[in-house]
Amino acid sequence: MKILVGIKRVVDANVKVRPKADGSGMDLMNAKMAMNPFCEIAVEEAIRIKESGDNVEVIAVSIGSSVCQEQIRTALALGADRGILVETENVVEPLSVAKVLKQIVLKEQIDLVILGKLSIDSDNNQVGQMLAALLDYPQGTFACKAELSADDVAVSREVDGGEQTVRLKLPAIVTTDLRLNEPRYASLPNIMKAKKKEIDFITPEELSVEIESKLRVVNVSPPEERSAGVKVESVAELIDKLRNEAKVI
Repeated sequence: MKILVGIKRVVDANVKVRPKADGSGMDLMNAKMAMNPFCEIAVEEAIRIKESGDNVEVIAVSIGSSVCQEQIRTALALGADRGILVETENVVEPLSVAKVLKQIVLKEQIDLVILGKLSIDSDNNQVGQMLAALLDYPQGTFACKAELSADDVAVSREVDGGEQTVRLKLPAIVTTDLRLNEPRYASLPNIMKAKKKEIDFITPEELSVEIESKLRVVNVSPPEERSAGVKVESVAELIDKLRNEAKVI
């Protein structure tokens, strides 16, 4: 069985970034980069499935410039078996990512695709749905638990009414939620082993996919700063402000 995990290189979640002065995007100069946290959760789940089953191969895939192999090496150190880097210098949007992953899924004959539900730098939550549509595969979104069997995968997911469990016939696509998070840390021996694991370098052209931008960022601006609150003299004044100014009661 083959499991494919998508990985995205993003700015570290603990780094505070600021918009550029001209509002054309975020200033990432010299910013610390890392694996998207939701992608890391997907890697963790793929490794857990590998450890609980027999003959499971985990393939980590990333799309971007050559520096993205750093995040693939991180996935390999966590326990993935090999990596694939689709090299491009162009801005990659969700639809292009889905098209690239589709070709890799078909080429590698992938049984299960595990993706993070979204990336922290775009919040689109689109790749999983687009990939499922392109491949005509069943999809389990916002997964908080996944149990794999021979022919299907049972996915527990959060819904408004509580928790729902769906059974997806393989091949399938699963997008992970925060509740699936059980952090793993790469040990030094595994980091050394990861350096010897294979990473295949390919281009979108080899997959017959054209990476083109269909979106244009008009402006990026910081959120408005919150103003300090005011002190009130009485409960009556507080209720009056809540009712007439805030209009919450």
